[in-house]
Amino acid sequence: MSLFKDFPTSKEMEARQRLKKLYEEIVYHNERYHGLDAPEISDATYDKLVQEARDLERQFPQLKQNDAPTQKVGSEVDNRFEKVSHTIPMLSLENAFSEGDVENFITRSRKLLGLGPDAVLDMMAEPKIDGLSASLRYEKGVLTLGSTRGDGQTGENITHTIRTIHNIPTHLKGSNYPDVLEVRGEVFLPKEAFAQLNAMREAEGLPLFANPRNAAAGTMRQLDASITAKRPLRFFAYGLLSPTHPQSQREVLDCLKAWGFSLADNIQRCHSVLDLMDYYRDMNEKRARLPYDIDGVVYKMNRVQDQEKMGFVARAPRWALAHKFLAEQGQTILKSIQIQVGRTGVLTPVGELEPLNIGGVMVSRVSLHNGDELKRKDIRVGDRVLIQRAGDVIPQVVGVLPGDHKRSDPFIFPTRCPVCGSPVMREENEVAIRCTGGFSCDAQAKERLNHFVSRHAFDIEGLGGKSIDFFWEKALIHSPVDIFTFQNRDQQSLTPLKNFPGWGEKSAENLFQSIEKKRHISFDRFLYALGIHHIGQVTAKAIAQHYQTVETWQNAMVLIVSEGEEGPAYQDLLSIDSIGPTIADSLRTFFQKPPNALLVKELMAVLDIKPMEKMDRHHRPFTGKTILFTGTLQNMTREEAKQQAETLGAKVTNTVSSHTSILVVGENPGSKVEKARTLNIQILSQDEWMDFIKN
Repeated sequence: MSLFKDFPTSKEMEARQRLKKLYEEIVYHNERYHGLDAPEISDATYDKLVQEARDLERQFPQLKQNDAPTQKVGSEVDNRFEKVSHTIPMLSLENAFSEGDVENFITRSRKLLGLGPDAVLDMMAEPKIDGLSASLRYEKGVLTLGSTRGDGQTGENITHTIRTIHNIPTHLKGSNYPDVLEVRGEVFLPKEAFAQLNAMREAEGLPLFANPRNAAAGTMRQLDASITAKRPLRFFAYGLLSPTHPQSQREVLDCLKAWGFSLADNIQRCHSVLDLMDYYRDMNEKRARLPYDIDGVVYKMNRVQDQEKMGFVARAPRWALAHKFLAEQGQTILKSIQIQVGRTGVLTPVGELEPLNIGGVMVSRVSLHNGDELKRKDIRVGDRVLIQRAGDVIPQVVGVLPGDHKRSDPFIFPTRCPVCGSPVMREENEVAIRCTGGFSCDAQAKERLNHFVSRHAFDIEGLGGKSIDFFWEKALIHSPVDIFTFQNRDQQSLTPLKNFPGWGEKSAENLFQSIEKKRHISFDRFLYALGIHHIGQVTAKAIAQHYQTVETWQNAMVLIVSEGEEGPAYQDLLSIDSIGPTIADSLRTFFQKPPNALLVKELMAVLDIKPMEKMDRHHRPFTGKTILFTGTLQNMTREEAKQQAETLGAKVTNTVSSHTSILVVGENPGSKVEKARTLNIQILSQDEWMDFIKN
């Protein structure tokens, strides 16, 4: 027997590094999509990241983390809202991108239901509305609570904005409904209303929403319901939870309609893979003409009995599948290439296009991603290009189309920042080219200021967007520190803020009061506000909980800069869950620049940064319990059952002992049951186990 059997192989080490990188990217983009309503990549690109991570988890199950982002739904709850615990989790759906994926889903469904290959299926096919999932609670027919999906377990209380949506009944119609029920559905903004909203925002100099889904999400998360009321949101119901649940999805929809809810159009009953694919193609052809965005279709087992038999995996029901549409495409001319400088200094080439209509949306700009992508696709000004729109974020160039025109010279990526003139650099293992100017670069400084005052950072009311531009031009705010010191300088100025056009004594006073309130901030929000590359909300919280105080963190960063990768401070940083070399190096790079280290020191002097408590990751319902699964499990795999138990804090073993707390028994369990009885260990069937953890 090899003495080295426990050492990881080179393939496993490569997989570990790649999986860490994927986890970091998924967490980042998940926050951008769910938490900030500001995605940077398409749904399809995000889904590919998740799929690649899951493939690696299947190949190397020992690398899979219990709290991996592949197992999570949505994002963390916005602290501005009251938290709402869902009685039954609001799960995501597994995705299909091809007919083969749908066939595999049907094959698995037949197996779980014990059906032969020729048995007739009973399924419902519905449009997948591209909006914000919401849950509505009714008591004795009266709307009492509205909440977002949040992270699937806990959502945000948005009752005040839900009540402004005209097609959501505040009182149910008729009388044939249970005393307490929960309706689930999708909040969305119709296409026409979205176009009008963006036209208004453009006229006011405000940033545009990327798509109707983001507009709907941002609107529902308004603290001021009067803002929500001005935007004609709509709601389509698709699910129902109640003590007297109907026996099929068709009955669910009939009940919802009878009680006054609106349903999506073109819902259809299907009985075979052929029916499902015909429905998919039909809806794909109709999507551009619908008054609302759909990004695919959803297939569900119709009978509730079948749904219960098929059960769930960690983050999705086994009895439903989302079949996503492919991206829409069109052809046009690339007129020019411009370089934009973002908050973290990344230089991004953006193409200006001859406007074209793709799927009912006028497209005039396209992301060219980076210099490598420009070279790989050999994209040049004047080319006829194939444009792809995935239905959500800024479109992309698929490739250059052949033509008989004389091509221009290849685009030369700048060696200096077009905004500040600082040299640009490319970090090892990154495709991004960055300006080295940091806060001395106006483009970065302004974007970082906007990030610093944004909702999940300092969240300073009245400061951001046009206000930042104004204060920048007046040389009042050029650094985050200026935000907390310019009131004193303004009072000494010959032209106080209240005398500028658009400002008065009251508005100036309100702004100063808002700033004063935000001098007190939690450590994790402060860390996120700094805008350090790769540090999103989740990562900031993990770092803050590890170091607890900003002083401890700052001292650790100073040590990391002086000691390097081999030092204990760097290794301690890597010990934090979800922190890999990419994030650790980003923190070190940030503190290696004297202006950044000085900024942190100056902010600490003018702010009250509250410590974070160390989170007890082991304080869960089954902490201290040892659980054993034996026999063949019907509703989930052994690995899924183990993961479920460990998520709740339990330790899962393979042998019965006096330390075993619970034995969960499937079919053909063997001798472990007798040993468990001898030791007076609690024995549960799989159904009893499911009921046990639900309660």
